[in-house]
Order: sequence, then structure tokens, then C-alpha cells
Amino acid sequence: MKIKDLIQYPLNKTQYYPIVFKKKQIVLHHTVSGPDAKNVINYWGNTIERVATAFIIDGQGNIYQCFSSAHWAHHLGTRKLNNLQLNQQSIGIEICNWGALTEKGGRFYSAFKKEVPKEEVVDYGINWRGHRYFHKYKDEQLESLKIILDYLCEKYNIPNTYQPDMWDLNNSALEGKPGIWTHVSFRPDKSDCHPQLSLINLLKSLNEER
Repeated sequence: MKIKDLIQYPLNKTQYYPIVFKKKQIVLHHTVSGPDAKNVINYWGNTIERVATAFIIDGQGNIYQCFSSAHWAHHLGTRKLNNLQLNQQSIGIEICNWGALTEKGGRFYSAFKKEVPKEEVVDYGINWRGHRYFHKYKDEQLESLKIILDYLCEKYNIPNTYQPDMWDLNNSALEGKPGIWTHVSFRPDKSDCHPQLSLINLLKSLNEER
């Protein structure tokens, strides 16, 4: 199985660790940024912390690869003793998305004061991880996410069974249990990814089709 139309936009090898580790987990993130994946990758390239993910999906659903999925970079930032190991054994995927939003006078703004159209807003009705409103993951992004998840689960024999408790801080994730997780599974201070129904349905469908 191959990913068609994968865009290679490699980071310099000083921006990640070109060392192969056995992969057990896939971790989903969103960027808290606009739709341009190149801007995010260029930002990573100008830092020294080696924070990055192997893949990033832009606002149109294009998939960018920054380095081999067999290699690793920091993307979890837990305070656990096994934080290094968790980063080494996991593959990070970013979705370009503004994340949590603030409502003011019927208009919605990102943490960087970027206004998001009302039709692109998810309203959870109550606060989730400190926020009620979030930027919606687009259908084309989720379609690309499914492609890359199918590919990675097959390539690395990673379980793709949906885990309903992945949206809370999760001891199984922190202990390195194989599977698909999100950043919120590892850290209580994060809100990526948020539990959009279409994302949940996508994750549920993976095991049904395999």
C-alpha cells in the first residue's frame, strides 16, 4: 500500500532524529494555525527543540511528509519518565486547524485573533478541555487522514480499533499501549484533537474495513 500524491517537504536532519525505532502508536494533533502546512514546517525548521511530526495535512487535504515515519521527533511533551520512549515509538500526524475558539458577539476567533467563519465552527454545547467552540476538521482533511492511518497501521502493524476513552487523559496511552491516540490522551492541558463526530466516525470505520 502506498500513499498517492504525498508531498515531500523534508526538514533538515538537525530538526528531527534520523534514528529508526519500532512504532507502536499513532498520535493525532492539530496545529493551531492556518491552512498552509509549509508555514508550520518552516516554523519547525527554525527552532532547536526538534519538535515536529512526520506528517501534516493542510487545509485542502494535501498530505506533507517532513521525515520518514520510521524516525522520530518530539511531539508529546509529557512529564512522565517514559516521555522520550513514547516519542520514539510513536508517529505524529498534524492537521492544519485553528483549534479552540473564543466567541465574541456572535463571531469566532482563534487564539491568534484569526476570525473563523461560523460554518466552520463546532459547538459542543458545554466546555470540553476548557473550550466550547472549536474549528471544524474539514471533510477533505479527514479523507486524507483515513488514507494515512490505513497506510501506517498496515505498515507498522498498529492496531486500529477505536478507543472511546482516547479523549481523556489515558493511562494506557501513557504506558505505551499500541493503537491510535490523540494528544489529549497524553496531556490534560491539550485540546488536540477535539472529538468531532465525523472524526470519531472515521476512527470507528478503520477497524470495520480492515
